[in-house]
Amino acid sequence: MRRLTALFVSAATALSFASAALGASESLYEIKKTEPKVAVGATATASLTITAKAGWHVNAEAPITLALTPPAGVTLKKAKLERVDLAQSTQESARFDIPVSATEAGKKTINAEARFVLCQEQACKPVKETLALAVEITPAAAAPPPAKTTKKPKHK
Repeated sequence: MRRLTALFVSAATALSFASAALGASESLYEIKKTEPKVAVGATATASLTITAKAGWHVNAEAPITLALTPPAGVTLKKAKLERVDLAQSTQESARFDIPVSATEAGKKTINAEARFVLCQEQACKPVKETLALAVEITPAAAAPPPAKTTKKPKHK
């Protein structure tokens, strides 16, 4: 009976530890964003990097996606990025670079939903993270005035 009780307590402790680790998503990974400033008519690059922490790693075989919803006045090259679109990928992290262009000035927000899988030796955890990328759009740079040409008077 003692062995059974000890076995039950050990299993319950291990299960509660695993549940706590799986429930504490914030401690499993970190998401860093680069939020650009871009002029109307130009293109800049936003980026989103997922970094695994605490003994977890980014699953190299599971799908990883970033669905983007731009506001009016903001144009993206692609609205859905997948593993083939990663700018950088290691066991510890994955980075998407997102080309952004705009047709109107102002502060804009691109809504994003990242989906990826984190794993450790004993378990894997699918993650869905909703976030926002802020983009500051400045008015287009004024074109420089045309160069003045001066005519030299003709000498007779």
